[in-house]
Order: sequence, then structure tokens, then C-alpha cells
Amino acid sequence: MYLLSRGSGYPVLFIHGMPTSSHLWDGVIERLRGQFTCLAVDLPGLGRSPSIPYSAKHLELLAEKMEEIRVQQGFEKWHVVGHDAGSAVAIHYAHRFPERVDHLVLLSPAVFPELKPFSIFRLLRVPVIGELLAPLVSLVFWKMAMRLAVEKRRSEMRGAIEDFRAPFAGLRGAWRLMSVLRFGDPADVLADVPAMLQQLSAPTLICQGASDRAIPHVFAERAASMIRGARLVIVDSGHYLPLNRPEVLAHEMREFFGQAALAN
Repeated sequence: MYLLSRGSGYPVLFIHGMPTSSHLWDGVIERLRGQFTCLAVDLPGLGRSPSIPYSAKHLELLAEKMEEIRVQQGFEKWHVVGHDAGSAVAIHYAHRFPERVDHLVLLSPAVFPELKPFSIFRLLRVPVIGELLAPLVSLVFWKMAMRLAVEKRRSEMRGAIEDFRAPFAGLRGAWRLMSVLRFGDPADVLADVPAMLQQLSAPTLICQGASDRAIPHVFAERAASMIRGARLVIVDSGHYLPLNRPEVLAHEMREFFGQAALAN
């Protein structure tokens, strides 16, 4: 997987959701790079990373890939941050490798089996209809829905949005987007997550956008109630908190991580 690395200090791993990329974290990393080594991956099929076949153990495989990165980078432990579907990857990693996670941050956590895909994407998951409507859905999402989601910061976010869209450009791009979004049934993919939440040992911060229309607020509240000692923060934002409120997230993370940055 493509890995972006910026800054120096105690390491922080950032895991984006769908259909974004490591550039989701640009604003947050810019504010933390003076104190932390910030690492952000492009998940398979997104950003600059090639796609891989989907399997029933997809999230477990991604967690193992994150551990490979930690070993390659030579870090004993790190903070782990996930947004949207990236939160599910972060939880699998924290559950599988608890001794390697210092602090855990979950943003707009798409982590429960009852998850319903974002309304515009549901059409792409329907056989035949998805194939027929893929070009239209893709156009509406990139030209309207995504840009409206970052309305207040549109000019400075243009580069990030173009990076998100890059893997889905060209004549077959809409069908590549459809393929990525057919990653599996949340009822199956996320079935084990609730039990994992209750077993997590890392200090956990959960942030939810006050006007998030993609992930129900109850998901964040439920996750906070299930993770021992977790703290929930509501942010004045929609779904894409790292794009819309990077300064708020950077502040919350810096306060949450505390003096861990000095541990090394």
C-alpha cells in the first residue's frame, strides 16, 4: 500500500475510509507534523494503491498489513486513527495487536452490522441496476455530493477531492467505483466488531460530526458506551471531519495523546 509519511516525533497511523485516500488527512497532518511522525496509507483500490480481491477476512487482512507497516518502520507502538470504514480497520488492528496501540481515535465510526451504505451508493450495490446507473451515480457523487460535503472549504479541498477521484477516472472509472463499493455486506463484514469493542484496552477517543448524514450518531454513542473509558466528542461538521475541521481534530488529538509524544 502507498504510505505517506510527514513530520517527526511519536508515530501516528491514519487510516481513511471510502472512497477517499491518504490526502483526507492533509489538514490534520499539517497541524501535527511538528510534534508527531504522521503516516497515512492508501487502502487497496483507493488513492495510489492497487486493488486486491475481496475476501471474507478483508478487514483482518488489512489489519495485518498495518502491522507489516509498523514493523517495516521500526516503531514499537503508535497511535492509530481511523475515519469511516477506516475505523473498522483500526478496531480490527487494535483488537489483533493491542500491545502495539498506544491511543485509538475513531472518527464517524462505520463499525456496526446495521450500517446502511450512503444513500447514493446503495444503487451501485444492486446487480444490473448498479451497472446501468454507475456513470450517473459517479457523476452526481463527485460533482455534487462530495463538493457539497466540503462547501465551506471548497477551494482548498479541490486537490484532495481530485486525488480521491483519480482511481475512478476514465471510461471505466464509474464501474471501478461500483466494484470498490460492493466490498461486502456490512451485516457480514462488521459482524464481529461489537464484540471487539468491548475487549479493546487502548484509551479511545470518538469524534462524530453534528450534521453527519452518512453515519448515524447512535453508532458513535454506542461505540463510546461499549469501549471502556472511551470519550465522545461532537464536532460542528458533516461526515468528512478531517476535511472540514482539521484544526479541531488536531487540537483534540494533541490533547488526547498528551505527553505520549515525548515517550520516545
